[in-house]
Amino acid sequence: MKSLLCYFKGYKKECVLGPLFKLLEASFELLIPLVVKAIIDVGIAGEDAGYIRKMCLIMVSLGVIGLVCSLTAQYFSAKAAVGFATKLKMALFANIQKLSYAEIDSLGTSTMITRMTSDVNQLQSGVNLTLRLFLRSPFIVFGAMVMAFTIDVKAAMVFVVVIPVLAVIVYGIMLLTIPMHKKVQASLDKVLGITRANLTGARVIRAFGQEEEETEEFSVRNEALVKMQTKVGRISALMNPLTFVVINAGTAWLVWRGALQVDAGELTQGDVVALVNYMSQILVELIKLASLIITMTKAIACAGRIETVISMKAKMQEGDKTENENYRGKRGKVCFENVSLRYANAAEDALTGISFTAQAGSVIGIIGGTGCGKSSVVNLIPRFYDVTSGRVTVDDMDVKDYRYTALRDKIGIVPQKAVLFSGSIRKNMQWGNPGATDEEIWQALEIAQGKEFTMEKEGGLDFEIAQGGKNLSGGQRQRLTIARALVKKPEILILDDSASALDYVTDAALRKAIAGMENAPTVFIVSQRTSSIMHADQILVLEDGVAEGLGTHAELLENCEVYREIYDSQFKAEEKG
Repeated sequence: MKSLLCYFKGYKKECVLGPLFKLLEASFELLIPLVVKAIIDVGIAGEDAGYIRKMCLIMVSLGVIGLVCSLTAQYFSAKAAVGFATKLKMALFANIQKLSYAEIDSLGTSTMITRMTSDVNQLQSGVNLTLRLFLRSPFIVFGAMVMAFTIDVKAAMVFVVVIPVLAVIVYGIMLLTIPMHKKVQASLDKVLGITRANLTGARVIRAFGQEEEETEEFSVRNEALVKMQTKVGRISALMNPLTFVVINAGTAWLVWRGALQVDAGELTQGDVVALVNYMSQILVELIKLASLIITMTKAIACAGRIETVISMKAKMQEGDKTENENYRGKRGKVCFENVSLRYANAAEDALTGISFTAQAGSVIGIIGGTGCGKSSVVNLIPRFYDVTSGRVTVDDMDVKDYRYTALRDKIGIVPQKAVLFSGSIRKNMQWGNPGATDEEIWQALEIAQGKEFTMEKEGGLDFEIAQGGKNLSGGQRQRLTIARALVKKPEILILDDSASALDYVTDAALRKAIAGMENAPTVFIVSQRTSSIMHADQILVLEDGVAEGLGTHAELLENCEVYREIYDSQFKAEEKG
C-alpha cells in the first residue's frame, strides 16, 4: 500500500483540507449537546423563552456551519480520491503495456481487467471514505468522552469502559475480514475469467452444444464466490449488533446512574441529556466507522492486488540501439543461431536448437503440425519473448540490443487472430503509419486483395468497423490486417497463419502481389498449407519444436519425411476430392 501513496502527489492540499473540514464539522457537532443542556437547565428551568430562542438560533447556526464544512470536505475528499484513482489507472495501464508476453500470460487477461476496474474502484471508495471519516469518527468518539468528563467525571467513567470494548470488536472483525476479502477478490477473478471466455467463445460453445456444461462450471465458481462473500458478510454483519449492544448497555447504565445523581442533586437534567447525546453520537459514529472498516478492508485487499501488478517489472531489458551502424547490406536480414525457447512454468522447451538465416528480401515459409512452435519462432523476431538460449539477430545485431520501438518499427505483423479496432477502415490502416495517405492505404489494400470489397463498403475508407471487426467476414478481417501491416512499409513482414480464411486463388494472388512489391520486405509465412509456402526461398519444417528440415520445396520433398507427409496428405486428398 505504501508504494501507492506516491499517486497522491498533486493532491496533498485536498488530502489535508478534506479531513480538516471534517474535523471542523465534528467540533461543531460536539457543541450541540452543550447547547441542549443550556436550553434545559437555563431556558426551560427558568422559563426564559428569549434564552431558548437564542440558543435554538445558535444550534441552527452550528448545524448550517457544520453542513458547509461537510460539503467542503466532501468536495476535497472526492477530488483527491478521483485524482488518485485516475493516476493509478494510468500507471497501472502504462506498466501493463511495458510487460512482456511472458508476464501478461502469467497474469491473465481477466486478472488485469479486474485490477483496472473493480479493484481500483474499491480503492477509490476506500480513499474517499477514509479522508472523510478516518479522523472524524475517532475524533467524535474521543471528543465525546472528553466532553462527558467536563460534565461529570463519575458518570463519564462508562465511556472509559465502552470505548475500549468497542475498539476490540472493530479491530477483531477487521483482522478476520481482511484476508477473507482477498480470497473474495481472487474468486471474483475466476468468475470474470469464465465470463470473459464464454462471451468471447459464445459461437464455439453453441456450435458444440456446451451451454449446459459451461453454465454448470459457472454455477460452481459463482457458488464458491457467493459462499465466500456470505462468510465475510456474516462476520462483517456482527459489527453493528455488537456495537449496538455495548452502546445501549452503556446508555442504560448512564440513564440509571444519571437518574440517581439527579435525585441526589449531583447532576442536572440537562447534564444527563447531554451525556446521553454524547453516547448517541458515539453510536452513530461507530456505525459509520463500521462501514468505513468494511470498505477499508476491501480497499486494502485491492491495494495489495494492484500493488502486485504495478510493481511487476518486465524481465526483458530494453536495449539502447536503433540500428546496426556497421551493417552495410539490405535491411531486413534475420538470423536464428541455435535458438531454444521455454515458456514460463513449462516443463519442456517449446523450441530447441533452431538455426537458419533469412536474407533480406527473401521469403521464408514455416510449416508444421498444430503446436509445433511455428508462432513461437516468429514471436522471437519482434522480441515478444526472449530466447532461453542462442540468439536472434536482425541486420546482424542481437534483437536484445535494439530499442523496442526501433526493432518493431522494422516489422509488420499479421497475427493468427485478425484483430481490428472500432473506428473507420482508414483509422485502422494508420495504426502502423499515422501519416499514411489515402493513396498509400489503397495501394496496401490492393496488394492485400482488399481493395475491391473496401470500395463496395458504404463510405469506402470511412466505413465504420465494429469492435473486433464483427461486421466483417473472416476473410475480410484477415485482408485488412494484412493491409494494415503493409501500410507500415516494413523491412520484415510476418504473416502468422494470416491467410487461413482466404481461398487458394486469393492466397496465391496475395503472395504474388507481395513478391512484386517495390523494395519487397523479408517475408515470413507461417502456414499449415504447403500451397502457401511451396514457392518460398526457404522452408523451415518444425515438429515438436525441433527443425526437421530446412530448404526449398523440391529439396524437402526429397529429403524431409515430415514435409513429404504433410504435402502428400494435402495434395492427395485434393486429388481424391
